[in-house]
Amino acid sequence: MLRTYFPGVIAMAAIVVASNILVQFLFGQWLTWGAFTYPLAFLVTDVMNRVYGEKPARMVVLCGFVVGVICSLIGTQIMGEFGPLVTLRIAIASGSAFLVAQLLDVSIFSALRGGQWWRAPLVSTLVGSAVDTILFFSIAFSAALTWIEPANDVSWAGEPLPLLGVGPVVPLWVSLAFADWLVKLSLALIALIPFRLIVRRLQPAAA
Repeated sequence: MLRTYFPGVIAMAAIVVASNILVQFLFGQWLTWGAFTYPLAFLVTDVMNRVYGEKPARMVVLCGFVVGVICSLIGTQIMGEFGPLVTLRIAIASGSAFLVAQLLDVSIFSALRGGQWWRAPLVSTLVGSAVDTILFFSIAFSAALTWIEPANDVSWAGEPLPLLGVGPVVPLWVSLAFADWLVKLSLALIALIPFRLIVRRLQPAAA
């Protein structure tokens, strides 16, 4: 049975590893390249849930979480220009956001699986993505949570700037979070196409 789920585990692991690498590279002023790969984790989770069920989907999520923790541990040992590539706050934020958001995605998808084919993946991904964004950026950069790692100076993230350069003045990390969420929103809509195609291929009756 594990062999059946293996492609899902590999896909999730590949997305997590790629996202951890690509998050180091900027795309424009507000995003990193990792913002375009990480949302695919929701696609993998939803396909597993639709084709194999809730339990296998949770197993794939837990495997992705373990891979993410390993990536974070490796990142803490790699020194960049301003210190370790992964700080304690980033590691906690990344792991917490991934686990909570993905498991929430699984639960919402399972609750909605009986409706129109697109409703479960769309709603679960939108809610999961929003929770993921809020948890990650607030834990990693909010001034209210500096007690998590007092030695880590993230004051730069609190610099007041117009939202995405044009809106009301907010801390920089809010603009980063909002841009990240917009990408996840767009990819949630686009991902409905590969979701439909993959599910039809793997289990025509489930589509």
